[in-house]
Amino acid sequence: MSASTDSSLTAQEDQPQQIQLLASTDDDYDGVIVEINDLVMDSTTFLSILRPSISSWKQQGKKGVWIKLPIHLANLVETLIKEGFWYHHAEPKYLMLVHWIADSANTIPANATHRVGVGALVVNEKREVLVIQEKTGHFKGTGSWKFPTGVADQGEEIWETAVREVKEEAGVSNLFVVDSEFVEVLAFRQSHASFFEKSDLFFVCLLRPLSSDIKIQEVEIEAGKWMPFDEYAAQPFMEKYELLRQINDIYLAKINGHYSGFTPVSTKSNYSNQKNSYLYLNAGALKRSNSL
Repeated sequence: MSASTDSSLTAQEDQPQQIQLLASTDDDYDGVIVEINDLVMDSTTFLSILRPSISSWKQQGKKGVWIKLPIHLANLVETLIKEGFWYHHAEPKYLMLVHWIADSANTIPANATHRVGVGALVVNEKREVLVIQEKTGHFKGTGSWKFPTGVADQGEEIWETAVREVKEEAGVSNLFVVDSEFVEVLAFRQSHASFFEKSDLFFVCLLRPLSSDIKIQEVEIEAGKWMPFDEYAAQPFMEKYELLRQINDIYLAKINGHYSGFTPVSTKSNYSNQKNSYLYLNAGALKRSNSL
């Protein structure tokens, strides 16, 4: 079998009659990846190609089969399911199905298990916190003031998410907004079964404001203002949320010089298509250690 980047089909020529096979590329774990891009066929025709392809992969000792099915070929899902494939994950324009064809134990990794969230603690020189009241969400209508939070976009760094969320929740791009500068990750929390049974990583980030005026983004935000930290920390709802009280304690330790968080350091990555990534570390402690 030969792999092709120009077509979703290839041919096996060592038979009296050529047999069409699905073009594939090898992954790093003795599996194959099939990207079906330019095929338009009914399920019967597809099945006549799929079965000999699976047989060929088995003969080669392949283990896992990944088939990336574009949305315009959703009619082939039932055929794949009946042949032993199952859903792995879905994106707006494709569905990924997988099948373990080896006799050994299945080692196909699960779909992404975590969602990444960020909380932005923006504190100015007066020790005032940027706080908002939301029109939606858990704190809607409670009168509570909270710091901006949000979810990281695909391919977005933690520090980028924090800066973006402050801008999105405090204002919009064509009006005056609260620009901010990332300082460090103060702490992070892992929780489970929080969003469609997925786990959650929540990074608490400290930011420094570069502007003081606030323009409210009225779609999601009811109000926004600068609030003295002591007043923010003394809100009655804090008694219900141990996490928020712990974050307050961490911030106080930080400004009193007894705590250091993690700052992003650019580093080359050998494990993704992205050339550079960020390692979050306690830069101050590392510097002191290296100077000994």
